[in-house]
Amino acid sequence: MPRYEYRCRTCGDTFELSRPMSESAAPATCPTGHPDTVKLLSTVAVTGTSTNAASPAPAAGGGGGGGCCGGGCCG
Repeated sequence: MPRYEYRCRTCGDTFELSRPMSESAAPATCPTGHPDTVKLLSTVAVTGTSTNAASPAPAAGGGGGGGCCGGGCCG
């Protein structure tokens, strides 16, 4: 079940709740009982390597020049 982070506007505490995605926008009461809370925007970081990758990802292509399009439009 996903965890969502909230902040209480009354006391300023930040807390987390585990709830179904279908209830993510439902009002949440802070642990001290204040009803005025806001859901915080959370980010997800995924790291690691794939165990079934045939080869590593190709390196980013080089290219000369600079400017607006990597030098291809400058004469």
